[in-house]
Amino acid sequence: MTNQVQGIKRQANLRKKIPAYRATLLYTSVMKFGIHSEQYQNNHSKEEEQKFTQVFGELTSEFASKMTEGDQAGDESVQALVKQHYDFILQFWTPTKEAYKSLAMSYILPSSYRDHYEDIEKGLGKFHYDAVCIWADKNL
Repeated sequence: MTNQVQGIKRQANLRKKIPAYRATLLYTSVMKFGIHSEQYQNNHSKEEEQKFTQVFGELTSEFASKMTEGDQAGDESVQALVKQHYDFILQFWTPTKEAYKSLAMSYILPSSYRDHYEDIEKGLGKFHYDAVCIWADKNL
């Protein structure tokens, strides 16, 4: 089996690990709770919320795929995903470098964020955190 076929199968398996309700929980947790909650204003329609949940779930799946394929947090392809994640977050608030890294820290500290990431793939929260810190230090 070629590496490309194996990669496609891995992505399909990871997408199965993130059913819609879990993507919704993760998206809702990230956007509405914690120290960033005062900056989040939910003025969005149900359809927009569903689209946000879908996009967030896809980004999370991509991070998990990169990690399981052996990519490093600082690799160009992973850093491109962080840029997509940051651009996604900009729809709701504009974090400073410290705030963005703080958001990512919630992916590794004991929290519902970390639990959701760890349920998807062991080590995913730390991988995402490391990638965000690298990107934020270079770009914010």
